[in-house]
Amino acid sequence: MGFADQRFNVNLSILFTELPLLERPAAAAAAGFSAVELWWPWIDSPTPEQSELDALKKAIEDAGVQLTGLNFYAGQLPGPDRGALSVPGAESEKFRANIDVAAGFAASLGCKALNALYGNRVEGVDPAEQDALALENLVLAAQAAHRIGAILLIEALNQPESPLYPLVSAPAAVGVVDKVNAATGLGNATFLMDLYHLSMNGEDLPAVIERYAAKTGHVQIADNPGRGAPGTGSLPLEELLGQLRKAGYDGWVGLEYKPGDRPSAEAFDWLPREARAAR
Repeated sequence: MGFADQRFNVNLSILFTELPLLERPAAAAAAGFSAVELWWPWIDSPTPEQSELDALKKAIEDAGVQLTGLNFYAGQLPGPDRGALSVPGAESEKFRANIDVAAGFAASLGCKALNALYGNRVEGVDPAEQDALALENLVLAAQAAHRIGAILLIEALNQPESPLYPLVSAPAAVGVVDKVNAATGLGNATFLMDLYHLSMNGEDLPAVIERYAAKTGHVQIADNPGRGAPGTGSLPLEELLGQLRKAGYDGWVGLEYKPGDRPSAEAFDWLPREARAAR
Protein backbone atom coordinates (compact mmCIF):
# COMPACT_ATOMS: atom_id res chain seq x y z
CA MET A 1 0.00 0.00 0.00
CA GLY A 2 1.56 3.32 -1.06
CA PHE A 3 1.37 6.14 -3.56
CA ALA A 4 -0.41 4.07 -6.20
CA ASP A 5 -3.36 3.53 -3.84
CA GLN A 6 -4.05 7.24 -3.28
CA ARG A 7 -6.35 9.77 -4.92
CA PHE A 8 -4.17 12.78 -5.63
CA ASN A 9 -5.11 16.31 -6.62
CA VAL A 10 -2.82 19.19 -7.55
CA ASN A 11 -2.92 22.47 -5.67
CA LEU A 12 -2.89 25.10 -8.41
CA SER A 13 -1.98 27.88 -6.00
CA ILE A 14 1.50 26.48 -5.33
CA LEU A 15 2.12 24.31 -8.43
CA PHE A 16 1.96 25.63 -12.00
CA THR A 17 2.12 29.18 -10.68
CA GLU A 18 4.57 30.01 -13.47
CA LEU A 19 1.44 30.01 -15.65
CA PRO A 20 -1.54 32.38 -15.59
CA LEU A 21 -4.35 31.11 -13.38
CA LEU A 22 -6.63 30.19 -16.28
CA GLU A 23 -3.93 28.02 -17.89
CA ARG A 24 -3.18 25.96 -14.81
CA PRO A 25 -6.10 23.49 -14.92
CA ALA A 26 -5.13 22.39 -18.44
CA ALA A 27 -1.48 22.10 -17.39
CA ALA A 28 -2.47 19.79 -14.53
CA ALA A 29 -4.51 17.70 -16.94
CA ALA A 30 -1.59 17.54 -19.37
CA ALA A 31 0.57 16.21 -16.54
CA GLY A 32 -1.89 13.38 -16.08
CA PHE A 33 -4.01 14.58 -13.17
CA SER A 34 -7.79 14.64 -13.11
CA ALA A 35 -8.39 16.68 -9.93
CA VAL A 36 -7.24 20.06 -8.60
CA GLU A 37 -7.64 22.29 -5.58
CA LEU A 38 -7.14 26.01 -5.02
CA TRP A 39 -6.52 28.62 -2.39
CA TRP A 40 -8.92 31.56 -2.88
CA PRO A 41 -7.47 32.88 -6.17
CA TRP A 42 -8.47 36.53 -5.80
CA ILE A 43 -6.40 37.65 -2.82
CA ASP A 44 -7.57 41.26 -3.09
CA SER A 45 -11.25 40.48 -3.46
CA PRO A 46 -13.58 38.19 -1.56
CA THR A 47 -16.28 39.04 -4.10
CA PRO A 48 -14.77 39.12 -7.60
CA GLU A 49 -16.76 39.97 -10.68
CA GLN A 50 -18.98 37.18 -11.94
CA SER A 51 -17.05 37.24 -15.20
CA GLU A 52 -13.87 36.24 -13.32
CA LEU A 53 -15.64 33.39 -11.57
CA ASP A 54 -17.13 32.24 -14.87
CA ALA A 55 -13.76 32.33 -16.62
CA LEU A 56 -12.13 30.13 -13.98
CA LYS A 57 -15.08 27.75 -13.99
CA LYS A 58 -14.80 27.43 -17.77
CA ALA A 59 -11.04 26.81 -17.58
CA ILE A 60 -11.57 23.99 -15.06
CA GLU A 61 -14.39 22.45 -17.08
CA ASP A 62 -12.55 22.77 -20.39
CA ALA A 63 -9.51 21.03 -18.88
CA GLY A 64 -11.68 18.11 -17.82
CA VAL A 65 -10.48 18.20 -14.21
CA GLN A 66 -12.53 18.07 -11.03
CA LEU A 67 -12.25 20.85 -8.44
CA THR A 68 -12.08 18.93 -5.17
CA GLY A 69 -11.06 21.64 -2.71
CA LEU A 70 -11.32 25.43 -2.37
CA ASN A 71 -10.24 27.87 0.32
CA PHE A 72 -12.48 30.62 1.53
CA TYR A 73 -11.01 34.13 1.31
CA ALA A 74 -7.88 34.16 3.48
CA GLY A 75 -6.29 37.58 2.94
CA GLN A 76 -2.86 37.90 1.35
CA LEU A 77 -1.98 34.24 0.80
CA PRO A 78 0.77 33.66 -0.09
CA GLY A 79 1.94 36.61 1.93
CA PRO A 80 1.65 37.85 5.49
CA ASP A 81 -1.88 36.63 6.17
CA ARG A 82 -3.05 33.20 7.31
CA GLY A 83 -6.79 33.64 7.03
CA ALA A 84 -9.33 36.30 7.90
CA LEU A 85 -12.14 34.79 9.93
CA SER A 86 -10.71 35.54 13.40
CA VAL A 87 -9.43 39.04 12.53
CA PRO A 88 -11.85 41.70 13.81
CA GLY A 89 -13.02 44.47 11.54
CA ALA A 90 -12.60 44.61 7.79
CA GLU A 91 -11.01 41.17 7.34
CA SER A 92 -13.78 39.37 9.19
CA GLU A 93 -16.34 41.26 7.12
CA LYS A 94 -14.54 40.23 3.93
CA PHE A 95 -14.64 36.62 5.05
CA ARG A 96 -18.38 36.82 5.67
CA ALA A 97 -18.94 38.47 2.30
CA ASN A 98 -16.99 35.64 0.69
CA ILE A 99 -18.83 32.72 2.30
CA ASP A 100 -21.73 32.49 -0.14
CA VAL A 101 -19.53 33.43 -3.12
CA ALA A 102 -17.03 30.66 -2.40
CA ALA A 103 -19.76 28.14 -1.61
CA GLY A 104 -21.63 29.05 -4.78
CA PHE A 105 -18.52 28.68 -6.92
CA ALA A 106 -17.71 25.35 -5.30
CA ALA A 107 -21.25 24.12 -5.86
CA SER A 108 -21.13 25.11 -9.52
CA LEU A 109 -18.22 22.71 -10.01
CA GLY A 110 -19.30 19.92 -7.68
CA CYS A 111 -16.55 20.74 -5.16
CA LYS A 112 -17.29 19.15 -1.79
CA ALA A 113 -14.60 20.59 0.51
CA LEU A 114 -14.10 24.19 1.67
CA ASN A 115 -11.07 25.20 3.74
CA ALA A 116 -11.35 28.03 6.27
CA LEU A 117 -7.98 29.31 7.49
CA TYR A 118 -8.27 30.64 11.04
CA GLY A 119 -6.21 33.83 10.80
CA ASN A 120 -3.31 35.29 12.77
CA ARG A 121 -3.39 36.69 16.27
CA VAL A 122 -3.69 40.48 16.22
CA GLU A 123 -1.62 42.64 18.55
CA GLY A 124 -3.77 44.40 21.12
CA VAL A 125 -6.79 42.12 20.66
CA ASP A 126 -7.78 39.61 23.33
CA PRO A 127 -7.27 36.09 21.95
CA ALA A 128 -10.58 35.07 23.54
CA GLU A 129 -12.32 37.78 21.49
CA GLN A 130 -10.70 36.44 18.33
CA ASP A 131 -11.70 32.90 19.18
CA ALA A 132 -15.31 33.92 19.77
CA LEU A 133 -15.39 35.73 16.41
CA ALA A 134 -13.79 32.71 14.76
CA LEU A 135 -16.45 30.38 16.08
CA GLU A 136 -19.22 32.69 14.84
CA ASN A 137 -17.70 32.80 11.37
CA LEU A 138 -16.89 29.09 11.25
CA VAL A 139 -20.50 28.30 12.12
CA LEU A 140 -21.62 30.42 9.17
CA ALA A 141 -19.07 28.69 6.93
CA ALA A 142 -20.13 25.23 8.09
CA GLN A 143 -23.77 26.07 7.43
CA ALA A 144 -22.92 27.30 3.93
CA ALA A 145 -20.90 24.17 3.24
CA HIS A 146 -23.79 22.04 4.48
CA ARG A 147 -26.17 23.75 2.07
CA ILE A 148 -24.09 22.54 -0.88
CA GLY A 149 -23.39 19.10 0.55
CA ALA A 150 -19.77 19.92 1.38
CA ILE A 151 -17.48 19.56 4.37
CA LEU A 152 -15.69 22.37 6.16
CA LEU A 153 -11.93 21.95 6.65
CA ILE A 154 -9.96 23.44 9.54
CA GLU A 155 -6.20 23.34 9.15
CA ALA A 156 -3.21 23.34 11.47
CA LEU A 157 -0.24 25.29 10.11
CA ASN A 158 3.31 25.29 11.46
CA GLN A 159 4.71 27.59 14.11
CA PRO A 160 8.12 28.34 12.51
CA GLU A 161 6.54 29.71 9.32
CA SER A 162 3.32 31.02 10.88
CA PRO A 163 4.30 32.31 14.34
CA LEU A 164 1.12 34.35 14.80
CA TYR A 165 -1.26 31.53 13.81
CA PRO A 166 -2.82 29.90 16.89
CA LEU A 167 -3.62 26.48 15.40
CA VAL A 168 -0.13 24.99 15.19
CA SER A 169 -0.83 21.43 16.31
CA ALA A 170 -3.25 18.69 15.36
CA PRO A 171 -4.99 18.80 18.78
CA ALA A 172 -5.51 22.58 18.49
CA ALA A 173 -7.15 22.30 15.07
CA VAL A 174 -9.25 19.28 16.03
CA GLY A 175 -10.39 21.14 19.13
CA VAL A 176 -11.83 23.85 16.90
CA VAL A 177 -13.43 21.18 14.67
CA ASP A 178 -15.19 19.77 17.72
CA LYS A 179 -16.39 23.21 18.85
CA VAL A 180 -17.84 24.00 15.43
CA ASN A 181 -19.65 20.67 15.23
CA ALA A 182 -21.02 21.14 18.74
CA ALA A 183 -22.27 24.62 17.82
CA THR A 184 -23.93 23.63 14.54
CA GLY A 185 -25.02 20.06 15.16
CA LEU A 186 -24.17 19.39 11.51
CA GLY A 187 -21.04 17.29 11.97
CA ASN A 188 -19.51 18.54 8.72
CA ALA A 189 -16.46 20.29 10.20
CA THR A 190 -13.35 18.16 9.72
CA PHE A 191 -9.60 18.29 10.18
CA LEU A 192 -7.29 19.15 7.28
CA MET A 193 -4.22 17.01 8.03
CA ASP A 194 -1.23 18.63 6.31
CA LEU A 195 1.68 16.29 6.96
CA TYR A 196 4.25 18.94 6.07
CA HIS A 197 2.95 21.47 8.60
CA LEU A 198 2.60 18.84 11.32
CA SER A 199 6.14 17.59 10.71
CA MET A 200 7.47 21.15 10.93
CA ASN A 201 5.82 21.32 14.35
CA GLY A 202 7.69 18.20 15.41
CA GLU A 203 4.55 16.15 15.88
CA ASP A 204 4.54 12.36 15.96
CA LEU A 205 2.90 11.78 12.57
CA PRO A 206 2.00 8.08 13.03
CA ALA A 207 0.38 8.96 16.36
CA VAL A 208 -1.53 11.88 14.81
CA ILE A 209 -2.82 9.59 12.07
CA GLU A 210 -3.89 6.94 14.55
CA ARG A 211 -5.67 9.46 16.73
CA TYR A 212 -7.29 11.73 14.16
CA ALA A 213 -7.78 9.82 10.89
CA ALA A 214 -11.49 9.45 11.64
CA LYS A 215 -11.90 13.23 11.96
CA THR A 216 -9.85 14.02 8.85
CA GLY A 217 -11.63 15.40 5.81
CA HIS A 218 -8.61 16.12 3.65
CA VAL A 219 -4.87 15.46 3.58
CA GLN A 220 -2.10 17.56 2.05
CA ILE A 221 1.53 16.64 1.58
CA ALA A 222 4.96 18.10 0.92
CA ASP A 223 8.32 16.75 1.96
CA ASN A 224 10.34 18.20 4.82
CA PRO A 225 12.74 19.93 4.92
CA GLY A 226 12.10 22.26 2.00
CA ARG A 227 8.39 21.79 1.24
CA GLY A 228 9.34 20.08 -2.01
CA ALA A 229 8.06 17.02 -3.82
CA PRO A 230 8.07 13.63 -2.11
CA GLY A 231 11.62 12.30 -2.10
CA THR A 232 13.28 15.71 -1.82
CA GLY A 233 13.29 15.57 1.98
CA SER A 234 13.19 12.92 4.67
CA LEU A 235 9.50 12.36 5.42
CA PRO A 236 8.31 8.77 4.80
CA LEU A 237 5.27 10.06 2.93
CA GLU A 238 4.43 6.82 1.12
CA GLU A 239 4.44 4.95 4.42
CA LEU A 240 2.38 7.63 6.17
CA LEU A 241 -0.25 7.69 3.44
CA GLY A 242 -0.40 3.92 3.61
CA GLN A 243 -1.06 4.17 7.33
CA LEU A 244 -3.84 6.68 6.66
CA ARG A 245 -5.48 4.27 4.22
CA LYS A 246 -5.28 1.45 6.74
CA ALA A 247 -6.85 3.78 9.32
CA GLY A 248 -9.83 4.27 7.00
CA TYR A 249 -9.01 7.51 5.20
CA ASP A 250 -9.94 7.19 1.53
CA GLY A 251 -10.25 10.86 0.60
CA TRP A 252 -8.13 13.14 -1.53
CA VAL A 253 -4.43 13.81 -0.98
CA GLY A 254 -3.55 17.32 -2.08
CA LEU A 255 -0.12 17.92 -3.61
CA GLU A 256 0.75 21.22 -1.97
CA TYR A 257 4.48 21.43 -2.51
CA LYS A 258 6.93 23.75 -4.24
CA PRO A 259 8.29 22.51 -7.58
CA GLY A 260 11.75 23.90 -6.90
CA ASP A 261 13.88 25.43 -9.62
CA ARG A 262 12.14 23.57 -12.45
CA PRO A 263 8.83 23.81 -14.28
CA SER A 264 5.96 22.32 -12.29
CA ALA A 265 5.33 19.74 -15.01
CA GLU A 266 8.73 18.21 -14.13
CA ALA A 267 7.99 17.98 -10.40
CA PHE A 268 5.94 14.76 -10.52
CA ASP A 269 8.56 12.21 -11.45
CA TRP A 270 8.10 10.53 -8.05
CA LEU A 271 4.58 9.45 -9.11
CA PRO A 272 4.07 7.15 -12.13
CA ARG A 273 1.80 8.74 -14.71
CA GLU A 274 -0.70 5.90 -14.44
CA ALA A 275 -1.15 6.73 -10.72
CA ARG A 276 -1.93 10.42 -11.25
CA ALA A 277 -5.52 10.32 -12.51
CA ALA A 278 -8.09 9.61 -9.82
CA ARG A 279 -9.57 6.15 -10.02
